[in-house]
Parts: sequence; C-alpha cells; structure tokens
Amino acid sequence: MYKLIALDMDGTLLTSDKKISEKNKKAIKAAEEKGVKVVLTSGRPSDGLTRYLKELDLLKEEDYVLSFNGGVAQNAKSGKVISKIAIKGSDLKYLSKIANECGINIHAFSSTKGLITPKTNKYTDYEAEMNEINVNIADFNSIDDDEDIIKVMMIDPEPILEEAIKKLPKEVYEKYTVLRSAPYFLEFMNKEVDKGLGLKKLAETLGIKQEEVIAMGDAGNDLSMVEYAGLGVAMGNAFPEVKEIANFITKSNDEDGVAYAIEKFVLSEK
Repeated sequence: MYKLIALDMDGTLLTSDKKISEKNKKAIKAAEEKGVKVVLTSGRPSDGLTRYLKELDLLKEEDYVLSFNGGVAQNAKSGKVISKIAIKGSDLKYLSKIANECGINIHAFSSTKGLITPKTNKYTDYEAEMNEINVNIADFNSIDDDEDIIKVMMIDPEPILEEAIKKLPKEVYEKYTVLRSAPYFLEFMNKEVDKGLGLKKLAETLGIKQEEVIAMGDAGNDLSMVEYAGLGVAMGNAFPEVKEIANFITKSNDEDGVAYAIEKFVLSEK
C-alpha cells in the first residue's frame, strides 16, 4: 500500500494556466481520506506554494512540503524547517561572474533577502508574479560571502540559455547540482540538493518505506524523485528522459494526469 504521494507542481499538478483542476483536487482529498500523505515537491520557494497548500487543505499539523527542489523540507503549518541545504554568497558571486561572461540574466534566493537580482528583467518578474513574492534589486558584490543562498538561477529565452549552457565551465557541474527546470530557467544548488534526496529524507523521517512512495513529475528536476520512488510516474507531457526512467506514464497535466494515476494506484487499492 502506498503511504506518500510526492507531487511536482508546474507541468504536473498545475494545468498550463497554473491552476489545480477539480478532478485533481478530488483525487488528492480522497487519497488523504485513505490515510495517504500528499506532499507538494517543487522547485518553487516555500512562499510560492502557500496558496496551493491552502487550496488543497494541506496546511494541517501533519502536512509537509518540499521546496527549492528538495533543498528545504518543512512542516506546512508551522513552517518549522526539518532540513535546509544551501550554497553561499561566495558561490553566488562566482556564478554571477560566469553569467556576466555568458551575457545572461541571473537571480537568486537568499535566506534573509528573498528573491534578489542585480537588475530588473522579464523572467525575474515572472518568478515573482508566479510565486506572489517581491523582487529585491541587490548588488551581488554587497552580499556577504557566508550568506545562505538557497539557489541561483540563470534566466533568459531558450535560445540564449542554450548558448550559455554550452559555455559553462566543466567545474560548475562538479561544484553544483545543475537542473533545467523550464526552457528559460537553469538552476544551481548545493551538490547535495535534489528532489529525490529531499523526498528520501522526509520519507525516512516519517517512517515511510521507499516502496510506499509515489512520485510524479515532468521535468529534469523531477528525475531523481521519480527514480527514487517505489512508483515513479511521468506525466504525458514529461521530458523524454523522465518518461524513460518512470514506472508508469500517466496523462498530461492538462488531462488530469495526477488524478488518473491516483485513481489507478491508490484509490483502486483494496
């Protein structure tokens, strides 16, 4: 019997217009009523998940959430942090220098300053709007070297980002977890951060076995949790590499794919 369902947000639980369908809501509620924990597991910041947690009634004392690609695990109601894995201000300055050399925009999430960027740009504004958070313009050289930085993102249209990726030094991949979370977002985090590890730590904290976990996702940053889970589910709209390692391919995010998988593997269990 499955005891935990980990759900990516964008491209998975959310439709293309960033909403949760009524069918997905009903399936999640029915799974909870069977005693199954449902955990939102997103690359988004914690604050960017609050409205969805509220909409799904997942802000109870026994609820948990994984944000920043598993870099932060916390109790959904109290906000108490169970684990946090960050990089530092010195890393931000290093990656900012590379971004400048590649001619690409950049922003980051600071533990104390929130979403920070050296200059206003379309994709940072989109990040802020999507997560209902503020943008703080900051000179990265003024950031303390020891400041906790949850993640850094290089952000630009797909063709520009593709060219920048080709120019990244090999050592960047040795120093950081590097994930493409959207065609216009490239994320850099602590080498120990990924959704799979975050989900594993949370499951172990809750006394839930690997084989009792379902994980659903669509993009590169979901690979590790889809691979970790006892049942890894790829969305119908998932990247080819996610479909390749998944145990099951469900319908797309615009076809209630989350509900389809929950009904098949959780609600139909006797």
